Amino acid sequence: MSDAEQSDSQDNDRSGAESLVQTFVDAGVNVCFANPGTSEMHFVAALDSNPEMRCVLGLFEGVVTGAADGYGRMTGMPAATLTHLGPGLGNGLANVHNAKKARTPMVNVIGDHATFHRKYDAPLTSDVEGVARPMSHWLKVSATADDVANDGAEAVQAALAPPGQVASLILPADTAWNRTTASAAPLPRLQPNPVNTDQVDDVAKALNSGEPCVMLINGILTEERLAMADRVAQATGARVITDTFVSRMHRGAGRAEALRLPYFGEQAADVLAGTKHLILISTQPPITFFAYPDKPNWLTPEGCELHTLVERDGDIDGSLEALVDAVGAQTTPINAVPHVRPDRPIGDLTPETIGVSLAHHFPENAIVVDEGGTCGAGSALSTRTSAPHDWLMLTGGSIGYGMPTATGAAVACPDRQVINLQADGSGMYTLQALWTQARENLNVTTIIFANRKYAILQIEFGRVGAHNPGPKAMSMLDLSNPDLNWVSLAEGMGVAAWRATTLEEFNSALAASLKHQGPSLIEALV
Repeated sequence: MSDAEQSDSQDNDRSGAESLVQTFVDAGVNVCFANPGTSEMHFVAALDSNPEMRCVLGLFEGVVTGAADGYGRMTGMPAATLTHLGPGLGNGLANVHNAKKARTPMVNVIGDHATFHRKYDAPLTSDVEGVARPMSHWLKVSATADDVANDGAEAVQAALAPPGQVASLILPADTAWNRTTASAAPLPRLQPNPVNTDQVDDVAKALNSGEPCVMLINGILTEERLAMADRVAQATGARVITDTFVSRMHRGAGRAEALRLPYFGEQAADVLAGTKHLILISTQPPITFFAYPDKPNWLTPEGCELHTLVERDGDIDGSLEALVDAVGAQTTPINAVPHVRPDRPIGDLTPETIGVSLAHHFPENAIVVDEGGTCGAGSALSTRTSAPHDWLMLTGGSIGYGMPTATGAAVACPDRQVINLQADGSGMYTLQALWTQARENLNVTTIIFANRKYAILQIEFGRVGAHNPGPKAMSMLDLSNPDLNWVSLAEGMGVAAWRATTLEEFNSALAASLKHQGPSLIEALV
């Protein structure tokens, strides 16, 4: 090797972790939500040495993974997460599950023991691959420092595969600290499967049959996608219905809207009754959230024919455009939602009046993260005619998503107000997110619906056939004795907080919260 080549090699010499961080940055992944341990210290050092990578600390891994979910939903780009071996990743898996169901792009970096240390079965040794695999679409273990950069490029490419995937890269400590001259350029972004013209023709034929049709849609429901679906509906008489839970929806004045399929199976079955053609758009046939004794779980009406316009990994926009053309709806006007701002409400403090108050004070271009549970429906109903906004939902059913996802959405969109509708029971799973919001000075207003019980489980108790519960059973669904003090919890983590016991107090607290710079919380005793 010449002196010049040796000098150039030394200049490019860096740790495997440094090569990975640079690969991420070059591929557009420039935020890392982290809760590291000893095995990740070289990756932490690499994060610190690269000024283009933003690092956000979470005090619990479920905050880290949930924040990456919120960030990915709002940007369409993956954030990186950093967790510590199998147990650390295990702490964050509930919100990785939600991200997987939402088809959110995410890149998980999971530290592991050095390759030569695994044989000793140290206390934190575990099957990291076994922990990661069920919640990952793509999974790989880096073998050497020379492989890390290319593995990172593959992880980003996998995360961005349509419509979005969870990619998990396990990084043994020695692959992070060993030196390498390897690097990797960003890999080409994978494209969605092309429009299937046969499927478009089949759907158009069903829509023009004169028989009752429903278009069931999921995915990122942008203003444009909802408008195209609505044009088809206006031209053909079909109905547009979304799945019960979608990852992100554009809502509000001037936009087309769609009916949301009810959560309870009996109500959903009533909505779908009489449908002769069910058209699936980036979704699957509807089923109940859980199985119940002696109740149907398959919600497609008997005698209804299923049609697929586009699968989740297909060209959703292109398929909808082709369908608009096929039914001649190019110039059909959409049924746009009017802009209506209700008066400041008076009366009792209830979930419904909280929703009206939110609609009265609703800011422009807000992002709403909904984990309101049984109390969130009033806010969803009241804000449908508010200024245009985004609505993010709990897609995977693992509770504790709201505060972390709101945190990630605020990191992604610092110029927008984030509003977190939060049930008190699920809020207790990941309330550490409040500390991260304060540390990062994020504009998040958290509204706690404090009914001091797991209300949905009290409803489900009877639905599953477990009748006549006694005091021991009911105590498992009760959050009193002692009562949670959300104001103290929030203030203890540096977040401004108010308690509202009346609607007037809530109105005043909400107005103050939305003017407040940084995170704030309102505990509403409903």
